Amino acid sequence: MNRMELYLGLDVGSVSVNLVLMDGKCNVLEKLYLRTEGKPIPVLRGGLDRMSRSMPAGCAIAGVGVTGSGRELASALVDADVVKNEITAHGMAVLHCVPDAQTILEIGGQDSKIILLRNGIVTDFAMNTVCAAGTGSFLDRQAARLNIPIQEFGNMALKSDSPVRIAGRCAVFAESDMIHKQQMGCSSEDIIKGLCEALVRNYLNNVGKGKEILPQIVFQGGVAANAGIKKSFEEVLGQPVLVPEHYDVMGALGAGILAKMETQKGRATHFRGFHAIPEDFHAQTFACSGCPNLCEVVEITSGGSVRARWGGRCGKWAVTAEQEHPAALDHLA
Repeated sequence: MNRMELYLGLDVGSVSVNLVLMDGKCNVLEKLYLRTEGKPIPVLRGGLDRMSRSMPAGCAIAGVGVTGSGRELASALVDADVVKNEITAHGMAVLHCVPDAQTILEIGGQDSKIILLRNGIVTDFAMNTVCAAGTGSFLDRQAARLNIPIQEFGNMALKSDSPVRIAGRCAVFAESDMIHKQQMGCSSEDIIKGLCEALVRNYLNNVGKGKEILPQIVFQGGVAANAGIKKSFEEVLGQPVLVPEHYDVMGALGAGILAKMETQKGRATHFRGFHAIPEDFHAQTFACSGCPNLCEVVEITSGGSVRARWGGRCGKWAVTAEQEHPAALDHLA
């Protein structure tokens, strides 16, 4: 009797680790959104353990894909079949969920991006990874300062009658402006609504600058849970903005879809298993002195063996096992 084949998508980012378990028709069977809290490896290990308990009887993992800023690390730990950047993964997930989408607005914990789709192909994108203004971590910090649960932040913005003007170009100036408005006696609802409008202005003037934003517009990432931000986007763009069902794990969903496409080429999965992340995992970095670039190379070891290396521009250090490139161990000489 053939076992039902399932696919696993992992998105390891700066703020969260997201996991998606899906069937052969790309239907999401289980998903997890887990805060890393500065410990992505233990969180990923715990997420895989929880996901293993969600596996239906008689099923097997046929493919694993990883994405996110920590994708190389995640791939080294689970031996993924596909490693893709966030643009590709998010674009693939949206095209599956919203086939007629032309614009993706994505705001995560530490960065934000815009992706343009035309005729089912990514034609342009832009990212902002420098300034914290307009990201989920900034909203979390302001919610904590106002002593308001982040889950209620967006709904409070919708109750505003007269939103105040907040300087949204810089996180420091925005926070100072909010404090000033509080001292003027403005209500929390008006301040939060003003903040939502400021973050949307900042996003469109920086990440979306010069981009042709056409419908269907899809808003995803953790910040898409904020109804106030969504409403502000709709007011400024004059277009409806769709938040997909799995808005918070779209990167992981896209990685899973890409894994399915890869393994359907007749290749067996390399997945080590749900409990294969070693306890003696160790990561270190070193600078390659082979040329003036002085690339920073990341090395992952476990059990005395090198599991993976990445970071060099030329690929000199891109090995997955110690035996494949024994001379590379002499990098500190």
